[in-house]
Amino acid sequence: MTDKTLHAPLIIDVAGTELNAADRRRLADPLVGGVIHFARNWNDRAQMTALNAEIKAIRPDMLVCVDHEGGRVQRFRTDGFTRLPPMRTLGELWMRDPLRATQAAVACGRVLGGELRACGVDFSFAPVLDLDYGESSVIGDRSFHRDPRVVALLARSLMHGLLQAGMANCGKHFPGHGFVKADSHVAIPVDRRSLKAILADDARPYEWLQGTLAAVMPAHVIYPKVDARPAGFSAKWLQQVLRGKLGFDGAVFSDDLSMEAARRIDGQVLSYTDAALAALDAGCDLALLCNQSVGEGAALDALLDGMAAARHGGRWRPDPASERRRRGLLPRGPAFDWAGLQASSDYLQAVGLLP
Repeated sequence: MTDKTLHAPLIIDVAGTELNAADRRRLADPLVGGVIHFARNWNDRAQMTALNAEIKAIRPDMLVCVDHEGGRVQRFRTDGFTRLPPMRTLGELWMRDPLRATQAAVACGRVLGGELRACGVDFSFAPVLDLDYGESSVIGDRSFHRDPRVVALLARSLMHGLLQAGMANCGKHFPGHGFVKADSHVAIPVDRRSLKAILADDARPYEWLQGTLAAVMPAHVIYPKVDARPAGFSAKWLQQVLRGKLGFDGAVFSDDLSMEAARRIDGQVLSYTDAALAALDAGCDLALLCNQSVGEGAALDALLDGMAAARHGGRWRPDPASERRRRGLLPRGPAFDWAGLQASSDYLQAVGLLP
């Protein structure tokens, strides 16, 4: 893609461990700016490396993503990949030895980013900045700590490790998902606290890290004292609070539009196209639709057709600033291949520092 002003806002998935004809057609669509991998896309390192090389052959600027945090959210776990600890482990270590915890967080980022990049993955949706209230089943041990100060310091350290590997970062789930019990994959969580209370606690890591965060993913949570819409579809949250009050200038992703909470807006269940348009209109730069390529992929094709129609009909206009933010997430500097990574003293030292 040579037109630097074109905005490619859609992040989609592919069906299996190699591309089929439908995958290639969708990835060549100029509205697709990224692909997100899942465990079903993984056999081993050689296969993943070949898959990503084929994706980049179609679109060199494609952002190849994965949810790879450590603990129970780690898509690649075999063929030499390091089993990374859940982030709560780092928070527990902090309570005993803050310096050791800081070093371990940097090491986690370095190992996470280095191993993914060695297989051609550009970007991971990490770290989680949600606070650990001990109530949320979907967040749980994915959180560093209950104290936003500890969360911010450990997240900054992990992001430093990612940067050492040439990888950007993504803080999630703004302004905070840890307080609510419901799982937004299957329900619509509601957090009835005031804006003042949320900004004083859950959102503080975003305030403190706004100059370090490369990207943010908002929560599919409704905060009715602020807006009737979930945060990812709320201009109040994304434009007034995140960009205005907190000064964030990086990329904003929607969370997965296939989730239960994602398309129920203002009392209505929207189509994938209308949900993507609502997210982009609210202030997201990129919209994710996950796990829809399996089978015939009708939902993905409907989204691509719907977004093209929305562009031609004037319902949506490409945003060059959003495209610059997307491209800004692509890796910096060359990556080691796996053999080079295993020979790297910095990587080996980081592995030795893991808790």
